[in-house]
Amino acid sequence: MGLEISKDDIRALLVKSLMLKMEPEEISDETPLFGLEGLGLDSIDALELVVSMEKNYGVGVANSGVAQSALRNVASIYEYVNAERARKNA
Repeated sequence: MGLEISKDDIRALLVKSLMLKMEPEEISDETPLFGLEGLGLDSIDALELVVSMEKNYGVGVANSGVAQSALRNVASIYEYVNAERARKNA
């Protein structure tokens, strides 16, 4: 698990695991994942995303508080996943 996960990897994971009808490149680093001004994901999508992150990156989300900050957008997922992977490998 040595390699850092890229933002492009995260965008691709979002589109694939949530079956979004868009291309990964259409999601910016700061696009909100939840709410009407963003992708409009819901709690079921959040659960699916967490399961995909665990399966693909070996990184889980401990609780809903962590999820709220970690799953805001591509940039926050990127920071969270890479920090958790670094912590596990330290």
